[in-house]
Amino acid sequence: MGLHLTLRPHRLRFKEEARTSRGSYNVHDVWYVRMTADELPGREGLGECAPLPDLSCDALPGQYETILRRECQTIETTGHIDAERLRPYPSMLFGLETAWLHLQAGSPRLFDTAFSRGEAGIVINGLVWMGDFTTMMQRLEAKLHAGFRCVKLKIGAIGFDDELELIRHIRRRFSATDVELRLDANGAFRPDEALGKLEQLAPYAIHSIEQPIRAGQPDAMARVCRESPIDIALDEELIGVHKPEAKRALLETVRPHYIIIKPSLHGALSGADEWANEAQRLGIGHWMTSALESNVGLNAIAQWTAHHFCDAVPLPQGLGTGLLYENNIPSPLQIIGDRLWYKT
Repeated sequence: MGLHLTLRPHRLRFKEEARTSRGSYNVHDVWYVRMTADELPGREGLGECAPLPDLSCDALPGQYETILRRECQTIETTGHIDAERLRPYPSMLFGLETAWLHLQAGSPRLFDTAFSRGEAGIVINGLVWMGDFTTMMQRLEAKLHAGFRCVKLKIGAIGFDDELELIRHIRRRFSATDVELRLDANGAFRPDEALGKLEQLAPYAIHSIEQPIRAGQPDAMARVCRESPIDIALDEELIGVHKPEAKRALLETVRPHYIIIKPSLHGALSGADEWANEAQRLGIGHWMTSALESNVGLNAIAQWTAHHFCDAVPLPQGLGTGLLYENNIPSPLQIIGDRLWYKT
């Protein structure tokens, strides 16, 4: 097939500083891939390549655009996307895969599902970014007022005692029936202290905690998963694990309760499918999350999620990041209550 690709860089600006235990984001540099085909006149596909500095395995400062342009030229020469060749570059593969899906579909409706037809929304969690006690409480209350019943708190930046007091305060006001609490530690706990901190958190009916210790310590993480009183979810641990056999080995070694799949970080759509299949085989729960993409990438992930689960999504997904930017790309996506909708 005669494919033609062009790139457009874009700097997304956060409405508020996005803080994690690893640092903060004020801007996010992404690249949009426009794809056309001689055999499909009048159509174009748009995909988003959105690496996260200091997190994505393929962020590659100073080299990213050069490599992406080279891969686009290779696709123009060969006429197809070689997913195997692109395994080390998941954010690039994600943008290219989704541009191809868009081109084939002929519209931003990538799959024919109840979600893409506007008949069903996807339940999502509300995300509360790190801040001081008062700021985080205000953000939480805003999420609850908007209709969210599952809220994820980013922890690990303001001190564990303050975060524990915040969670106590939440539980004094809202029971586990009222609010499901997810935590994301982004690897903030040391292995020798993790279980002690998890014991302190356990009385507050926490649904799960993401990545309590930093990635790359599979034996220590396996022990935490075995002994934790709170269900453990892997996130950063999946980054850079490209081959199916390596994915299988990691999950069989660590045995987490959940994995959180982010296509831009974890192998694009094809790699995310591999993670989901391995998790299902081992009885490990999973949900999908965006990784701070703009609405272009978020639309692709949301539509793939609805298609992947055949519209019966069992857990709140993490697809609420489309409102983070002041210069986002216009999109049919809307958050109404605690659901993401596709409204044309």
